[in-house]
Amino acid sequence: MTALSSFRGRLIAAVNKRIFYGWVIVFVGVMGMLASGAGQSHTFSVFFPLIAADLDLSVTEVAAAFSAATLAGGFLLPLVGRQIDRFGGRPVMLLVILLLGLAATLFSMVGGVATLMVGFWALRLLGQGSTMLGCTNIVSQWFDRQRGFAISLIMLGFAASMAIHPPVSEWLVSRVGWREAYVWIGVATWIAMVPLVFFLVESKPEDVGLKPDGGEAEARGGFGPSPVGRADQGLSAREALRTRAFWLIAPGLFSISMLVTALHVFQVSIFLDHELDPALAARSFPISAVTMALAMPLVGRMLDAIRTERVFAMTLVIMCLSLIAASFVRDLPTAILYAMIFGINNAMMLSLFGYLWPRYFGRRHLGSVQGMGQTLGLVAASTGALPFGLAYDLFGTYDGILRISAILPLSLAILILLFLRTPPQLRGSGDEAL
Repeated sequence: MTALSSFRGRLIAAVNKRIFYGWVIVFVGVMGMLASGAGQSHTFSVFFPLIAADLDLSVTEVAAAFSAATLAGGFLLPLVGRQIDRFGGRPVMLLVILLLGLAATLFSMVGGVATLMVGFWALRLLGQGSTMLGCTNIVSQWFDRQRGFAISLIMLGFAASMAIHPPVSEWLVSRVGWREAYVWIGVATWIAMVPLVFFLVESKPEDVGLKPDGGEAEARGGFGPSPVGRADQGLSAREALRTRAFWLIAPGLFSISMLVTALHVFQVSIFLDHELDPALAARSFPISAVTMALAMPLVGRMLDAIRTERVFAMTLVIMCLSLIAASFVRDLPTAILYAMIFGINNAMMLSLFGYLWPRYFGRRHLGSVQGMGQTLGLVAASTGALPFGLAYDLFGTYDGILRISAILPLSLAILILLFLRTPPQLRGSGDEAL
């Protein structure tokens, strides 16, 4: 390991002479977000109907197993966050990737509700939960004033996953069946990520004698140094829980995670309900992904340039529009319109999920705070699928639940715009301008 550390140190020094090494960390983050697709809702959207048919289960039963497993996985994320704070992002992320690939290959062996729940639990905990937590944590440690832009760039990996995983999964299923398809997804996860994390990742810039943003934080934007930019500044998870900011951020992100997950999981089903070709539903994911990729850098620049609560409120309004647009999909033009709105929605949501925790609570205990935040996200995701499944089983359509759900993000947007501010403990010069 000494030889490896020495090699990585020389590599970082050589790269940093030409370009800030944080951008290499961003590249690994992009790939990590892509690899998280093994446990993401948009991938499961292709497999849900196939799993239900193979195991002779109803849509509600599969959704219930998915929700329960997602909920159970979410409660372990604070533990993952604490391990990141203790050992650093690199070793934890390497272990998570190894386990994610293993979970994907073993998912092919599910044989009933119990094993299905275990499979969902492992993939959600390791994919949507721990991999995304590790990527956003490491990038947040390497950037301060450019954090919004950096996080928006790694979320391009999620856009790539939306574009790649559903159609590739559909292609694999048509060739080898859904079970073997997941084996290939697991193997691809190992190939793509293990070498990158092992050789290229360093947990914090301070560990190799560097600073966030390459030491340029004080010079950018005219705001002065950020009060949450130093590694030794920030609130603990317990302190964060006592702030007003947390109790505004938490329900806002909760509602977005819940509703975005529902749209991802049931997109194919919603299109089928509207008598559209399921292939059109699968191909709408790449449209959303391309829109998301185009919007993501702009969202990052917005987060670095204007007040955060305004971007947050805007995201909730677009979440509302996504739900309404989904309920009116009836043909190709309306499908494209929905996919584009949903792509913008995903760009803003994912950037916020990585940005808000270090922005309002600092870097010192970032793993613990992010772990708590990711738990909220997974708990929210666990609640999103079940109401939509029940609504369809009871009423035979998704339109009603889509339109009623749109009220929640719109209401929260107003509250966040009016009341969300930086906790008093971390306020400093220029902070309220961000």
